Amino acid sequence: MEPDSALATMTTYVNGQPVAVPATIAGVRAILSDADRAAFDAEIETTPAIQLPATLIRWALPPEAIRADDEAVARLRAGDFSGCVSLDGDAHHPGA
Repeated sequence: MEPDSALATMTTYVNGQPVAVPATIAGVRAILSDADRAAFDAEIETTPAIQLPATLIRWALPPEAIRADDEAVARLRAGDFSGCVSLDGDAHHPGA
């Protein structure tokens, strides 16, 4: 018997805590309201294959993850790079 793929999850982190989110189109559809499900269906049906993972994850994220992302982007746009580390791992570069 094959596992129910609608129950598959992936893990993301919100405020440092692991959160399981749906990892299939069916799983994401199951957590959405009717209105959001219709919008999701319309978007997912026209999303190019290469963009499907990012689109699926965006719809799967819980509201608190979206808020945390929005807060981080606002902080960075305001010039606050505290806690950031540059790609080479040196936290002492200007702006990082």
